Amino acid sequence: MLKEFKNFILKGNVVDMAVGVVIGVAFGSVITAVVKDLVTPLIGIFGGTPDFSALYFTVNGSKFMIGEFINSLLSFLTVAAVIYFAVVVPMNKIMKKMEAGKSEDPTEKTCPECLSLIPIKAKRCKYCTAVVGNKA
Repeated sequence: MLKEFKNFILKGNVVDMAVGVVIGVAFGSVITAVVKDLVTPLIGIFGGTPDFSALYFTVNGSKFMIGEFINSLLSFLTVAAVIYFAVVVPMNKIMKKMEAGKSEDPTEKTCPECLSLIPIKAKRCKYCTAVVGNKA
């Protein structure tokens, strides 16, 4: 049972996922620091102090701290915007450029006898000399 667990833990995709989570947490803390130390003061320049932590309302003696929620929501939206514009948009551009370089029409087909790649218009395989039909 421990051997199976060890094999599961040491699989490549589990280790890759763990590394991704650790990097994600570190990236999140960096973005949170940027929001707290740079973006929030910039908001404060134009709209006053952007700290809403003291905002609350009371219903039947229960205090609802909506200010902390507003702070967390602003932080989340800022982190999401930074990730979108710093990661998603550039990756979409890179993927679009990679897809633009791909040819829509295949230029090669597989020989049914030896499974080698041969030109699409070939009638005979250049490796095993088998007669090849016109189908790819």
